[in-house]
Amino acid sequence: MIPSEDDTRADLRRSDFGADFRWGCATSAYQIEGAVEADGRGESIWDRFCTLPGRVRDGASGAVACDHYHRWREDLDLARDLGVNVYRFSIAWPRVCPDGRGARVNPKALEFYSRLVDGLLERGIEPWVTLYHWDLPQALQEAGGWNRRDTSAHFADYADVVSRALGDRVRRWITHNEPWSSAFHGHWDGQHAPGMRNWRIALQACHHILLSHGLASSALRANQPAAQIGISLGLHPLRPASSSAEDLAALQRHDGLRNRWFLDPLYGRGYPTDILVLCGADKPRIEPGDLEKIATPTDFVGVNYYFPETVVDAPGAPPLRARVVQSPQVERTALGWEVSPGGMVELLRRLHDDYQAGPIFVTENGSCYDDAPAADGSIPDSARRRYLALHIAALHQAIASGVDVRGYFAWSLLDNFEWAEGYARRFGLAYVDFKTLERRWKSSGHWYREFLAR
Repeated sequence: MIPSEDDTRADLRRSDFGADFRWGCATSAYQIEGAVEADGRGESIWDRFCTLPGRVRDGASGAVACDHYHRWREDLDLARDLGVNVYRFSIAWPRVCPDGRGARVNPKALEFYSRLVDGLLERGIEPWVTLYHWDLPQALQEAGGWNRRDTSAHFADYADVVSRALGDRVRRWITHNEPWSSAFHGHWDGQHAPGMRNWRIALQACHHILLSHGLASSALRANQPAAQIGISLGLHPLRPASSSAEDLAALQRHDGLRNRWFLDPLYGRGYPTDILVLCGADKPRIEPGDLEKIATPTDFVGVNYYFPETVVDAPGAPPLRARVVQSPQVERTALGWEVSPGGMVELLRRLHDDYQAGPIFVTENGSCYDDAPAADGSIPDSARRRYLALHIAALHQAIASGVDVRGYFAWSLLDNFEWAEGYARRFGLAYVDFKTLERRWKSSGHWYREFLAR
């Protein structure tokens, strides 16, 4: 049972986190921009994926989305009215480099993102730029995509182009958002673009994505020595389905791919040996110097936290004989994701204890519920409001235990195109009517604004 909205009032105040703590919200280009054919933008893998029958619920696409490309001023006003001091957004690679390569740059795209950065600064909000939130240029996909090593170099060239244009005003850069999703949802289970189902290619794509992170970090640093650079990882605290030796071993295997496959190389340990052995002949090709490039020092790590996973031994289940199962009798969002604020504390402590991660930013945290306008036009979403309050309280608990967390970005400012779920799933603090594109605050948005004002 969800408590009443009065029960979500926490004793915590914004000031309890310190004057330098970053409070923000986050979006991504393909999910909100729309205008996919405007001003010379090239095709992305998501534009193509959305044309494939059965891949996206109701045949939806991000062709219009929230039309942020034309309504960005209104959306930045919403962010300002929330009281945030940081805003995380992504740049569309195919908008800037329609062919995916830096040789042909679209000046209108750079003008758009320059206006966006200036608009944030004028509203007293610090821009945080994500360079890749899953929208690879289709031209590069047709040349082999992330399975090709030279895509990593093209990404570094793209980072160079963007940082030359915006680096005089943007200090915080995130190279990739959730490389796990790009690699494995995109190339192993086919749930995301480009929709492939090939284990070997997924592993190789993942390596090239991580390699591109290191190459892009060097390009950013060369253009802007004072830049603060990081990567946002989709990480999960894990629990075994039972205390059996089989489930505990399955947990170790799943953790090796879900979490350690990214954390270990980024922190200079290379890929987990136990997982490389299990991959056998499918393991990625790694050239001399690659692991050093991947471990290029960064200034922070971003954590996208949504839910824990419960793991059971599953003999014969690809790829690593482990399966995620649902724990019974727990609170869940409309997507079936477990609500577990304590899991966020557990995860952040692991980064602090096991990896000495240094500065951490929660770059995404949010919830999906079936929101609908009430008769008076308000959008009551007490479950999301409670979710926010509980996770912010958990964040404070993690900081009090000694974890160096310096910021929190709620996902998301707006309801948007939710990838393979189309427009059926809503994560926004602001409700978007996708027929009229009107924006309205939900009660969770009002709560967040009130919290930030305290």
